[in-house]
Amino acid sequence: MEELLVLRELIEHQKYEQALEIVSQLEEMSREDKLAKIYSYAVILLLHLIKQEAEKRSTRSWDFSIYNSSKEIKKVNKRKKSGGFYASKEELEEILTDAFDTAIKKSALEAFEGVYSDDELKQMINEEEIKSKALGLISDS
Repeated sequence: MEELLVLRELIEHQKYEQALEIVSQLEEMSREDKLAKIYSYAVILLLHLIKQEAEKRSTRSWDFSIYNSSKEIKKVNKRKKSGGFYASKEELEEILTDAFDTAIKKSALEAFEGVYSDDELKQMINEEEIKSKALGLISDS
């Protein structure tokens, strides 16, 4: 990583203020990566929760996907060394809201063998209830 080489050089030349700027950039890149992973797992989590509610049934595969996605979100969101989380409860709510549109489009392709559009499928479910359930599965509070 080029940033690490630059950081090393700045420290060796005792340019600490510039080095701290690089550290801040690296921290932000790491956080953005974590949030992108959370978003990806949130789409999968919501996809299966939507299918469960719309079809009024579940499969072992959907259940496992819900379990795995929620587990991975918790794992990615946890700051291992410093404690705390990358995304607060409010940020998780925002991610779920953002991911919902993608999840409903994907769900429309899979639920009921794809016979309903995403708008039609959205009418069959309670979006807020699904997002609330998802938040309950991924929140550590």
